[in-house]
Amino acid sequence: MPDTPDALSPRTHPTDDSPATTDARDDPSLSVLPARFRDVPYVYARHPQAVAPGNLAAGANCQLYAYAFLAHHGLRVPPLHSSDLWADDTATVRVVGEPEPLDLLLFDAGPRPDRDPGYAAHIGVHLGPDRVLHLCQEIGRPAIWSYAQFAARPRYARLFGIKRCRPRTEQKQPLP
Repeated sequence: MPDTPDALSPRTHPTDDSPATTDARDDPSLSVLPARFRDVPYVYARHPQAVAPGNLAAGANCQLYAYAFLAHHGLRVPPLHSSDLWADDTATVRVVGEPEPLDLLLFDAGPRPDRDPGYAAHIGVHLGPDRVLHLCQEIGRPAIWSYAQFAARPRYARLFGIKRCRPRTEQKQPLP
């Protein structure tokens, strides 16, 4: 991953593939996040199609969390399922090459012939070199993992793709 400095740089993070077993609220790396993003419980049913954009108070799934984090930084993604996000070219573009901070990362277990590309992918946000912010179902809270930590888990073993939000001025049509 590129060595791109960003506002979230002052942190250390394990680079091994050990599971995240500590409570995310005790993870000092999360202290660099805005307070409203530190202690959000994972709730599968709270996805972008089910609740108002950015409403994290009662929990979120990985997509709602990632989209709210991007909105906090002035980027807007329509309330898309992961397969629709992958297909979208209105608000996002596919990235070939290295991710930049605030790019969306789609992880999955590999291709399945019975599913559209991107279907049920896990969504995270690239923060910088070897750091991905995501709302982690495994520990039930936000976490910042290395790419090796994703690769060590069969359900997230493949970085399926990278999407970058278009600046609002370049989006092809108004978003809801």
